Amino acid sequence: MKSKRVNLAGLAVFAALLLLWELSSRSSPDLKSYFPPPSEVLSVLFRLAFARELFGHFVDTLARFLGGYFLAATIAISLGVVLGYSRFAHSLFDPLIELLRPMPSVAIIPVAILLLGIDDAMMIGVTVYACAWPILLNTIDGVRSIDRTLIDTGRTFGLGRWRILREIALPAASPYIATGLRVSLPIALILVTTSEMVVGSSGLGYFILDEERSFRTKEMYAGIVVVALLGYVLNRLFVALENRAIAWHRGSTIQGMP
Repeated sequence: MKSKRVNLAGLAVFAALLLLWELSSRSSPDLKSYFPPPSEVLSVLFRLAFARELFGHFVDTLARFLGGYFLAATIAISLGVVLGYSRFAHSLFDPLIELLRPMPSVAIIPVAILLLGIDDAMMIGVTVYACAWPILLNTIDGVRSIDRTLIDTGRTFGLGRWRILREIALPAASPYIATGLRVSLPIALILVTTSEMVVGSSGLGYFILDEERSFRTKEMYAGIVVVALLGYVLNRLFVALENRAIAWHRGSTIQGMP
């Protein structure tokens, strides 16, 4: 098994940009007020890491993210399998899907406030709406791309419609579903933090906006760094799980290459 190479060139570019930011900020007091040196931001972040307040905001954001993301995945995968398998069902909902999916998700925040109030239900509801579309569309495409021989073989062995959906369609479409889940991952985090900025009284989005309004620029950047690190860690965890869950697909793809 080959070990993954460290991207030294990419890390060097990243370090060079941080150094340029550090030197530029320290050379100009005006610039420093808007872009404090990364070293000072990291110092503040280290101090805040031991503060109960920031940890509480982090937990609130993570809980809303997980609630919205997994609820969206459950709804979108279930609906996508049915719509991908049944062309009649897809024809019934296709106009509604094509009308709603291009609409910017933040546009429904006012509607969500009217329907769900300004608590966690509203923030999770908006997150579900935003990240369900990539999962739904990829699941539909995945089910439609299944080799009909597999379906016919299942019928030959006496499998009913629901067993075919559960035991053939869903596993065969899993690479597409995984793609939709990965696309939706950052979307969910974006909508959670955006909702927290608009109506939240806790969470990293609320923390960042509150620090900006209080002219605590270093603390504001520290909050942004925490959101960035959260997104990075979630993405790396997803990639690791994806590689393990659908390793059979990657293996068959490599074997099928000329």
